[in-house]
Parts: sequence; C-alpha cells; structure tokens
Amino acid sequence: PEDNGFKLMLGTETLYGAAIASLRDDVEKLVGQPGPHPTRPMHSRDVIGPYGQAAMAQLQLGGRKFKVVLDAGNGAGGPTAVGLYKRLGFEVVPLYCNLDGTFPNHHPDPTQLGNLKDLISIVKQENAELGIALDGDADRIGVVDGTGRVLWGDQLLIILGKALLEEVPGAKLVAEVKCSQATFDTLNAAGGQVEMWKVGHSLIKARMKETGALLAGEMSGHIFFAHRWFGFDDGIYTGARLLELLSKSDVTLAERAAELPVVINTPELRIDCPDDHKQAVVAGVLAALRSDPAVTGIVEIDGVRASFEGGWGLVRASNTGPVLVMRCEAVSEARLAEIRALLERHIATSLQSIDE
Repeated sequence: PEDNGFKLMLGTETLYGAAIASLRDDVEKLVGQPGPHPTRPMHSRDVIGPYGQAAMAQLQLGGRKFKVVLDAGNGAGGPTAVGLYKRLGFEVVPLYCNLDGTFPNHHPDPTQLGNLKDLISIVKQENAELGIALDGDADRIGVVDGTGRVLWGDQLLIILGKALLEEVPGAKLVAEVKCSQATFDTLNAAGGQVEMWKVGHSLIKARMKETGALLAGEMSGHIFFAHRWFGFDDGIYTGARLLELLSKSDVTLAERAAELPVVINTPELRIDCPDDHKQAVVAGVLAALRSDPAVTGIVEIDGVRASFEGGWGLVRASNTGPVLVMRCEAVSEARLAEIRALLERHIATSLQSIDE
C-alpha cells in the first residue's frame, strides 16, 4: 500500500492513553454504519521543503565534512533525510531510502542489532564517519560509528547532552528509567540537571514541557530536542544535530564512543505476564526488594528500579503488551548475573502468589 499508517495529533500534542482509547471507541461505533461521504476538500501540501528550511535555520555547522551512510529501512524518512544531509554539505550514501511499506530489506527498527547489519557493513566498506538508521516513521534513530560499533539511545544521549551543556550550562535533561546509570552520572557531572522519568515518548515529551528540559532520550532511540527545535522526537533532526556536533571538531564519532563509560548490562528482557497481573507482580517485587538488605536505593517512577552495590535492576510493566520488562546493569558479568537472578526469583515468587 502507498500509505500504511498515520499519526494522530491534537495541535502540537500527542494523543495517548485514555484520549486515544476514547477515540478508538468512537471510531469502532461508526464501523459499518451508514453516513454521508466526506465533502470537505483535500489539500496536498509540501512539508519536506519547509521542514528542511526550518532545520537549516537552526543548525550551526562547523567546517569538517565527511561521509555518512543513511539506512531508512524503506520507511518514510529516507527522501527527507537524504535531502537535508546533502544540503548540509555531507556526502550521503543512501541505503534502503526508497519508500516501500512492505519493508523488503529489513524491518525499520534501529533498536534490533540484526536490522543494522547492512548499515554496519556499508559504513566499513565506504570508510564512512558514521551510519544513521531511522525507524519507519523517522521519529527514532540508531547510530553506528566508523568502526561499526552501535551507539544505543542512552549512549547517544550522553554525546548529544554533553555538547548541549557546553552551549547551555546547567540545562535540564530527561532520561527514561531504562537508561544506564552512566547516563545520569556523566551528564550530571558535566553540569546538567538530569531527571529520570517514565518510559514512553508521549510521557517524556509531556515531562519536558512541564520542566523546561531542553533534551531527552530513551533507549528506544526516541531523542527529543527542545533546544533549537520543537521538543518532539525527530530522528532526522537528531541525526543532523549529531552531524553538526561532529563537524565542529576533528574528534571522530568513534573516538567519542571510545570515551564513553564502560558498563555491562542486559538488553531489554521481556517476560510474559497477563495484562491484569502486571501491576500486581511489580508490586510484589517492590515489596520483596524493600525488605532486602542488599538494596541501597529504590526508584518507583515507573515500576521499580533497585540499586545494589555494584549495579542496579529494573522491573516494570510494559505499556504496550502483556509482558514485564526487566533490565540490569553491573560492574562485572558476575555481579550482573547475581542481580538478574535475584530479580527473576522475585518475579517468579510474585507470579506464583498471584496464581495461587
């Protein structure tokens, strides 16, 4: 199909939660019902040109130019991103940048390593400075440095956040609860005021407006710039800000990546759990951790994130499906295994108590 999805907005606000559920209920009531055909005229407008002009007006490029590989995954952002990055003066190697809603090459999800294998290969083959991957609607970004190393959302937030803090010392930033502790420690040490917040791009965007934060990020690759932009998650503009940063210095992205704190963590682990049990299971895990003397701190902003000597672990209810989400981080593989095993035991015990 020519179009296979759309986003709903109310002005500049995102519809989510109860609001979008209510709209779904209203639409379902109309399915199959007779009614008048729409009579209001349809208008086709060029948005790519004005978007590029707005981005160009905000970007402050340095003198270094280099080669960038762009993998749009046959999603909606390809033509726009290629055009903008070329206008900025970079040599762009397009990969899967034609629109094709059947996604014949790979699913456009830059958080899955398997979807980045072609990008990594072409970056190395072309001796490019970096590779940028976009998801289907281009609100998320994935980044690969010149060595083929993948930079995940929290690592990208560190690099972009440090640059922003040089321009706006003391700025407020937001990072979701799944982000590495290194994200918070590094950006706070750089002079930022970093708040840990709930998972979900709509919730993050709302929190930025409430607090006046200039930058936010999620592990999923949603990066939000309210500094010289509009405060929404925009993978194309985020890529442009990364190009801007790199153009101002001879320090390559690979060199910046090598300076990132070394941490050992799990990927996002998903555990099947019925929707009507999720919150109760998380509550059971929280109760168990509160009485555990090994716990040095607990954050309850979204599920439970418990700190231990040498690491932390998170258990939360997914916003999008009948699963629990778990993530752990530690100073060593052995400590990581201990924290993961502890959380898995608490989850199993809580599930069992509910089933009984």
